[in-house]
Amino acid sequence: MRDEDKNAFTEKFFTSTDGLKLYARDYRAASRDINRLPVICLPGLTRNSRNFHELALLLSQDAASPRRVVALDYRGRGMSERDANTTNYNLAVECADVIAACAALGIDRAIFIGTSRGGLILHLLAGMKPELLAGIVFNDIGPVIEPVGLMAIRDYLNRDRKPLSWSDAVDILKENYAAAFPVLAVNDWLNMAQAIYREQNGVPVADCDPDIAEQLKTIDFSKPLPDLWAQFESLRAMPLLVIRGANSDLLSPQTVDEMAKRHPDMVQIMARGQGHAPLLHLGDIPDTIRMFIGKLS
Repeated sequence: MRDEDKNAFTEKFFTSTDGLKLYARDYRAASRDINRLPVICLPGLTRNSRNFHELALLLSQDAASPRRVVALDYRGRGMSERDANTTNYNLAVECADVIAACAALGIDRAIFIGTSRGGLILHLLAGMKPELLAGIVFNDIGPVIEPVGLMAIRDYLNRDRKPLSWSDAVDILKENYAAAFPVLAVNDWLNMAQAIYREQNGVPVADCDPDIAEQLKTIDFSKPLPDLWAQFESLRAMPLLVIRGANSDLLSPQTVDEMAKRHPDMVQIMARGQGHAPLLHLGDIPDTIRMFIGKLS
């Protein structure tokens, strides 16, 4: 991240209902005299607020319609406190943390962008506190998770090889994801590495509680994974944009088609040259997001 970008957001800490110290980045809109809905960004399973930095800059500094953007670190990720009770790393607790964040930051209604895990949380949020939701963007996620994609995430997060340097971290990412992300340039790979890892004693380490990755080992893939179609039904009246990586192994075209049948007003976009989960600042994705949220005031 460039030094000048650090002035684009304020670091905010708040407390969860069970007493954990949690973190958010608050990107204030470039124009202070606006009254547009803010955007709240929810990251993937082991990701954090840094994954949304480029998109947050684009939206908060947009010349025509800047917006406040908030990006969260779930408990156990990024700058948020680790939870001694690892069973709390679950969707219901993390959904409650999102509600606590909105209360702490004075947000009573927003447009939400959920990448992967973040989208699953939004399925629950629609049932727990629907009045918060003015619109939803699902980034490569839906009510059905493809087992092959989740197994790939499990294997990547629990791999034996750990990076010894930042260039090594980039190499590891390329080994695992280059085939699914042919559009990424050199800087994109480095930005991804810097969003996933933090430096500890001069070495990049995963910026999350390792117990989160361990949980994936307990999944019995011989049985069907649970789906969230019942929760998806509660989204039918809400504006919805679905972004699918063209090379995604987690969100299938069949699931997207079924989502469109159940939500006829759903907007879709394909992230060409990207897998799970697409980088939201590349290609025509930012313009599509701008157009979608622009209709929601």
